[in-house]
Amino acid sequence: MEDSPSFLTIGTGLFGGLALFLYGMHTMSEGLKLAAGDGMRALLGRLTTNRFTAAASGALVTAVIQSSSVTTVLVVGFVSAGLMTLGQSVGVIMGANIGTTITAQIVAFKITAFSWVLVAAGFAVWTFPRRQVVKEYGAMILGLGLLFIGMDQMSEATDPLRTYPPFIQLMSKMDSPLFGIFLGAAFTALVQSSSATTGIVIMLASQGFLTLEAGITLALGSNIGTCITAILSALGKPPVAMRTAVVHVLFNVIGALLWVGFIDQLGGLAREISPSRPDLDGMARLVAETPRQVANANTLFNVTNTLILIWFVNPIAHLASKIVPEKKVTMPAIIEPKFLDKVYLATPSLALDRARMELVHMGECVTRMIVATPDAWRARDRWKLQRLAEMDEDVDRLHLAILDYLNALGRGDLSTSESSRLEQLLSIANYMESTGDLIGTDFVAQGMHTVDHSIATDSATTPLRPAWSAVAASAADVLSAIESGDVEIAREVIHRKAEIHSQIDQALKSLGLLMKEGKMDLEGFRITVDLVGLIKRLYYNVRKVAQVLVRGAEGSPDSPVTGEEGA
Repeated sequence: MEDSPSFLTIGTGLFGGLALFLYGMHTMSEGLKLAAGDGMRALLGRLTTNRFTAAASGALVTAVIQSSSVTTVLVVGFVSAGLMTLGQSVGVIMGANIGTTITAQIVAFKITAFSWVLVAAGFAVWTFPRRQVVKEYGAMILGLGLLFIGMDQMSEATDPLRTYPPFIQLMSKMDSPLFGIFLGAAFTALVQSSSATTGIVIMLASQGFLTLEAGITLALGSNIGTCITAILSALGKPPVAMRTAVVHVLFNVIGALLWVGFIDQLGGLAREISPSRPDLDGMARLVAETPRQVANANTLFNVTNTLILIWFVNPIAHLASKIVPEKKVTMPAIIEPKFLDKVYLATPSLALDRARMELVHMGECVTRMIVATPDAWRARDRWKLQRLAEMDEDVDRLHLAILDYLNALGRGDLSTSESSRLEQLLSIANYMESTGDLIGTDFVAQGMHTVDHSIATDSATTPLRPAWSAVAASAADVLSAIESGDVEIAREVIHRKAEIHSQIDQALKSLGLLMKEGKMDLEGFRITVDLVGLIKRLYYNVRKVAQVLVRGAEGSPDSPVTGEEGA
C-alpha cells in the first residue's frame, strides 16, 4: 500500500505558493494601476455614454485592476456622485466580468521556465530608471514573474496528490455542477478575487486533477463569490450603493444559472477553439490541453453573458431598484463627508478625485457661510450668528476628514504628478478651513459683541455690500474652478484683486464720512473697520486657492503666479 503524502509539506508548499501567486497578482495590478494613472478614471467617467461603451470601459479598467469586485465598488462612487446613472453602471459591471478573464488567459501560458527571467527583468526596470512610469511597468513585470513562480510552487506541492485516492475522489465530485459552483463561490468569497480562483483552477487542471467541465463549474462559482466584496462595501451606504452591488449579484447569478444546463456544450465549444495535442494520450493530453480550455471557457461564458444580458440593462437596473427601494432622506443636522471611501485608496488617481469632490462639498459649506454673513451682521441676530459658528464646525469636520484621507493616501506609492496633486488638494483644504474660521470665529465674535453691547452698525451695510458681493462671487467662481478644472476661472479671481481693493478703499471712505456726519459712533466705526479687514482676509484666502489651482495647472506648485505676488 502506498504511503500517505506529507500533508504538512503539501500544505506549506501550497499556501506558500498561493501567497506568492496572490502577491504577484497584487504587484502586477498595482504597477498597471499606477502606470495608467488618471486613464482609468477617464474611462469610467466618460466612456459610458451607452451600454456598449460602458461595457468596454468596464472591461478595460478591470483588465488593469484585475478584480471585477473592485471595479464595481469604484462604480458605486460615480453613481452616488451623479457622474453615472444606475443603468450605465450595469454596462460597466457586465464589462468588468470580461476584463477579469485576462488573468486566466495569462496564467494558462506555460512559461514557468521564464518566471525568474521576468522577476529579474522586472526588478531591474523597477530599480534603476528614474522615470516613475517606467518603474511601475517594472513592478508589473516583476509581479507577473512572481505569479508564475507561485503557480509553479503550488503545482510542485500538490504533485504527490496525483496518486492519493481520497483526493482523486474529491476532485471527481467537481463534475457535479452545484457542488463545483458552491465551492468556487465560497473560495472566491474568501480570497475576494475571481481571477485568483480561476488561476488556481487552471493550476489544478495543469496537474490533471480537474476535467474541463469541473473547471467550468468552479469558474462559474467564482463569478458569484466575487460579489461579496461589492455587497460588503455597500453596507451602511445610501440605497444607490446597494443597488449597484445588487446589479453585480443579479448579473453574475443569472449568468451562472444560464450555463448550469449547458456545461457540456460549453466545454465542447472550448475544446473546438483551443489548441489540441492529438499526439498525446490519457493524462498527458488532459494536462496539456485543459488549462487553455478552462481559460477559453471562462472567457466564452463571460463574453456570451454580456452579449445576451446587455440588451436587458434597463430591466436589471429597474429590478435592482425594486429590491433596494429609495428611502426617505432627511437632511442631517451634522454635515458629514460624502465621497471619502477607503476603497479608492488602492487606486491613487481615483482617491485624489474623491478628495477633490469632497473639497467641493467643503467649499459649498464655506460659500454658504460667506453668503449668509452679511444678513447675520445686518440683523444682529444671535441665532444667525450661532448658526455661522455651527457651519464652521461642519467645515472643520470635513477638513479633518480630508486631511486624514489624504494622509492615508500619501503613505502609499504615488507618482510624482499624484504627489503634486495631493499637495495641491491639501493646500486648498487648509485655505478653505481658514476661510471658515475667519467667519465662524472672528466675525461671530465681533457680531456677538455688537449684540451684547447694542452697538449700532446698520448704516455700514450699504458701503460694504459691493465688496461682500465680489468676495462671495469669487468664492463661488473658485469652487466652480475646482469642480470643472477650468483654470481660466481661477485666473479671473486672481485678477479681481484691484477691483476688490478699490471697493474696500471706497467702503472705508464711506465709513469715515458716516462717522464725520454723526451717523455712526466711534465704537461702531471701529468694529465695522475690523469687518472690512475681515472681508479683505476672506478674499486673500479665496485668491490663494485660485493661485494654487493655477500653479498646479502650470506644473510649478511652488512658483508665484505670473505677474502676481501676495494678496
